[in-house]
Amino acid sequence: MKTKNKILAVELAVFTAFIIACVSSTMSFASACKDIRSSVLRMHVIANSDSAEDQALKLKVRDAVLEAGKEYFDNSESAAEAEKKLALVKDELEAVAKKTVSDNGYDYDVKVNIGNAYFPTKTYDGEVTLPAGEYEAVNVVIGNGNGHNWWCVMFPPMCLPAAESDVELDEVLSRDEYEIVKSNPKFEPRFKIIEWYEKFIKNN
Repeated sequence: MKTKNKILAVELAVFTAFIIACVSSTMSFASACKDIRSSVLRMHVIANSDSAEDQALKLKVRDAVLEAGKEYFDNSESAAEAEKKLALVKDELEAVAKKTVSDNGYDYDVKVNIGNAYFPTKTYDGEVTLPAGEYEAVNVVIGNGNGHNWWCVMFPPMCLPAAESDVELDEVLSRDEYEIVKSNPKFEPRFKIIEWYEKFIKNN
């Protein structure tokens, strides 16, 4: 009986150690995801609707705002610096977006806001996966904002191929953080956990 109890005690200890290790690993991963979110500035363009015309217009607005934004935050060395520069010219970016809409024959209003926005887990260009959660972002809402959105990373300038900034993603993330975002399949279950957790936090 004592032997059986000892075996059960050992099994319980091993199971407890396993649970603690899993929780510790998940917490460490969550902390790294938080640091990743604070290191990038995203862009979020939401179309008026899902009609082919409105979706095409969304991409034209995207191109115009990206081009204008590039001129304002070239040579930024951090997401916070890029966001600060863009916040100073938010009205100019909004004017560019509105002109693009008008030039294409539409009378939709456009709102540009620079601030916090929730993003689900997303993979960019098949190479980089960013964890779900709240990010600082340039949010461009066209008309009713009822259509599918387009998103990218404005800093580092992953969607600005013509930008003069020499900053790369691996320079603003630690080595461990960079390994996480490089679409490593072993992290996919953890991304799901983080997305579930962030949705729970967002809705409560």
